Amino acid sequence: MKNYRSLLILAGLALFAYVFYQYRQPNFKAGDSIPAFSVTLASGERAQLSDLKGKYVLLQFWGSWCGPCRTENPELVNIYQQFHERGFEIFSIGIENNPSSWQKAIENDGLVWKYHAMEAGDFSGEIAQLFNIKSVPTLFLLNPDGVIMGVDLGPEYLTRMLQEKI
Repeated sequence: MKNYRSLLILAGLALFAYVFYQYRQPNFKAGDSIPAFSVTLASGERAQLSDLKGKYVLLQFWGSWCGPCRTENPELVNIYQQFHERGFEIFSIGIENNPSSWQKAIENDGLVWKYHAMEAGDFSGEIAQLFNIKSVPTLFLLNPDGVIMGVDLGPEYLTRMLQEKI
């Protein structure tokens, strides 16, 4: 009887872990096309992801409050500088509660690309919900046709993919 109860508890925990894992997965995966969306950039301009058709694009969901995001940012800056002139762009969506912290992080981390937009820090923004973003950093590498090549690629793998493609 004791082993049976332990097995039931273990099965329940495994089911919970699986459901939680599925809940946190983005809505899109490699091979999917990205849906159209538009944002207001930090500069005040309106932009659409489709404006970058014909380029390799890293769609980055991040936050100024996110330690792993801030650690990854210098590596993304290096990748941007290495591949931008060859047709690579980064489109960043900040999941934020504090616009001044977001602006300061962009400046302090040297995020020199043009495409910076911000959404609600509780992941309730339109784009975060469209992509089912529940945690950051979350990254999508898109090919020039807007098709996802990879999700949550590490900087080393991202660099290798871009070296092969560009």
